[in-house]
Amino acid sequence: MSTKNILGVACIMAAMMTACDSSPKFQVEGTVSDADGKMLYLEAMTLEGIQRIDSTRLKDDGSFRFSAPAPTNPEFYALCVDNQRINFSIDSTETVRFKAQLPTFSSSYTVEGSDNCDKIKEISLLQSALQQQVIELEKNQSMYPGDIVDSINALVNAYKTRMKNDYIYKEPMKAYAYYAVCQSITDLNSTYQLFNPSSNRDDVKCYATIATAWDGLYPNAKRTEQICNLAIQGMSNTAPAQPKYVNIDESKISEVSIIDVELPDINSKMRRLTDLKGKVVMLDFTVYSAKESAERTRRMRSLYEKYKDQGFEIYQVSLDDDTHFWKVACEKLPWICVHETDGSAVNLYGVVNVPTFFLINRENELVKRSEQIATSLEDEIKKLL
Repeated sequence: MSTKNILGVACIMAAMMTACDSSPKFQVEGTVSDADGKMLYLEAMTLEGIQRIDSTRLKDDGSFRFSAPAPTNPEFYALCVDNQRINFSIDSTETVRFKAQLPTFSSSYTVEGSDNCDKIKEISLLQSALQQQVIELEKNQSMYPGDIVDSINALVNAYKTRMKNDYIYKEPMKAYAYYAVCQSITDLNSTYQLFNPSSNRDDVKCYATIATAWDGLYPNAKRTEQICNLAIQGMSNTAPAQPKYVNIDESKISEVSIIDVELPDINSKMRRLTDLKGKVVMLDFTVYSAKESAERTRRMRSLYEKYKDQGFEIYQVSLDDDTHFWKVACEKLPWICVHETDGSAVNLYGVVNVPTFFLINRENELVKRSEQIATSLEDEIKKLL
C-alpha cells in the first residue's frame, strides 16, 4: 500500500473514531500567564477521591483547553498547577473560561460562563481569608490560649452564619451550596469540617436543607445519596429525647367530620383542609429537621406520585421552629405544605409525637390515625381510593 493510501486510511479511521465519540462534553479553557513550560492538570473531585483526567504543558501564551464527559448532575473539578488549585463545578455541557497567572493562580483568577463557579470562587477566597486569620491568631504570643480559642470560635461562627445566609439557605439546590457546606479548615492540631453534621444540630439543618433540594432534582445521584445519609445520621446523632406518647381520646378520631385547619403555605396563601373534600387526604404533622425526615419524605413522594391522579392528596403541617428552614425544605415538594403558627392544629388533633398522620376519606371524614394502621399505609390509601 502506498504512503498516500496509508495516510488516507489513517484519516478515515481518525474521523470514524471522532464520530463514534458523540457523548456530551463540557469544555474548560482559558489562559495561565507567566507559566511557560508548567504542567496544568484537570482533576475530578469524586466521592472516592481525586482523579486526574487530563493534562497539558503550557506554552508562551498560556492558553489551554480541556474537554471531558459531561456529568448528569453537578460535579466538582479543579485546575492545578504548582500545587495551587482552582476549584469549580460543572452541571452539564457548559463551557467555562478561566484567566489566571502565576504565582497567584488560585487567588486572582477570573471565571466566565458559570454562576456556580463565580460563587465557588467567592467561597474559596472567603475560606482562604478565614484560614489566614486562624493561623495569625494561633501564632499570637501576646494572647492567652483561652482568648485565642474564643477568638477563633467567634470568627468561625460569624463565617458560618454568612455561609448559611448567603450561600447554603439561599439556593440549596445549587452546586455552590453543596460546596459551601463541605468546607474544612486547619488549625495547629488537625483539619476539621466547618459544618459538622455528626455533632452539631444547627449544622445538620444545613445538610438536611441541601439533601431535600438535591433529592428533588437529582434523586439518583451519588452525591444526593451521600448528603441524605449524612443528614439522616446527623439527625439521629443530635436528636433530642422524645416525649413519651400520650394516648389520644378515641372520640376525637371517630367523629364523623374532620376538625378544619387553615394555615399558610410558603407563599403565605391560606390553605384550608376542608377545601380538599372529594379527595383522600393524608393530614401529616412533621418536623423537617427530625432525624427521619429525609427518608420519610422519599417514601411519601413515592406514594404521592403513584396515587395523586386517583385523588390522593397530602396536607402536611410543619412544626419546625425555623420558618426559613421550613420554606427551603418543602419548596420542591409537590403536595400542600403549611406551617403551624400558634399550636392550634396540634392541640385540636391532640398531636404529641411527630411524625403523626391522619387519613381522611373523600367525604371529609376522619378514618384512622397512624397508630391505628395495622397493615401498610399504602394498603389503607388504596382502600379509601
